[in-house]
Amino acid sequence: MQPFSYIRPATPQEAVGAFAQAGEGARFIAGGTTLYDLMKLNIERPRHLIDVSAIEGFNRIETDGDRLRFEANAAMSAVATDPVVARDYPVLAESLWKAASQQLRNMATVGGNLLQRTRCMYFRNGAGGVYPCNKREPGSGCAAIGGLDRGQAVLGTSDTCTAVSPGDWPVALVAMDASVEVLGPNGTRSMPVADLYRLPDTTPHVEFTLDPGEMITAIVVPKTLAGRRSTYHKIRDRESYAFALTSAAVALEMNDDRVERARIALGGVATRPWRAPEAEEVLAGQRLTPELALAAGRAAFRDARPGRHNGFKVELGARTIADALRIAADRSRT
Repeated sequence: MQPFSYIRPATPQEAVGAFAQAGEGARFIAGGTTLYDLMKLNIERPRHLIDVSAIEGFNRIETDGDRLRFEANAAMSAVATDPVVARDYPVLAESLWKAASQQLRNMATVGGNLLQRTRCMYFRNGAGGVYPCNKREPGSGCAAIGGLDRGQAVLGTSDTCTAVSPGDWPVALVAMDASVEVLGPNGTRSMPVADLYRLPDTTPHVEFTLDPGEMITAIVVPKTLAGRRSTYHKIRDRESYAFALTSAAVALEMNDDRVERARIALGGVATRPWRAPEAEEVLAGQRLTPELALAAGRAAFRDARPGRHNGFKVELGARTIADALRIAADRSRT
């Protein structure tokens, strides 16, 4: 790794100011579980690290009122074990429990988790020109297209990139219509978590909609009774810490066995956390049966574009949704 300066501001405002003063090559860092890995791989080469991990009070968890609010430095483990989250919003708690090892959950922050970069092997292992990757070197090409693409996306792809969005937590937040609070040189703003992520289109290296020098300060989730009727269902190659082949975050509003409204988002199959309105529409107002659940799952993949080796994700993803719907519906009876 190349030498870098290290700055530890005392407040979020100081952090934004330090970033602006540092200029090109500055990066915010909190738990460091992602950025340090990328630095070791010579993918990220920051000149200045703005360490926000020591900001006092920047890890609060608020569950009173009509919303949940998690400040950006709250540890994943702390949010997952919060009594209100664990009891009333299993989709959130499960997405955190299934996201990483216990050691990483203790270190990683819920704000930083939203800004993970892909685990595409061509992106991670191709530094130095071994494999072309438009995320790493814009305009160089995409080795995954026509290559070993078992782990790649089937939704939201483009002719320049098929890399999967890696997170579990963001998928659950998208299903729950969460938003992020952002602080930057021009002040504060809020946006839906879904709008934080960009499709690859022709600029796959531009992954987020944050402006230069902006940092996530909090995540806000509106409270809803559907939270108790929710789950995060994750399918992976092994039960221990692994990224999703397919996953589904589901929250249901039900009247007896009839679905009034469904919230469904997908992970492991798309280039960003993927909301599935087609599946939600299939379910609306209908009695939930195994056949309907599978039909909803298949509707979510109607526009899928599989490659050479990842076509299995289409049916597996549909069945992941169907299983998640069953789990969430069973919880609605308790």
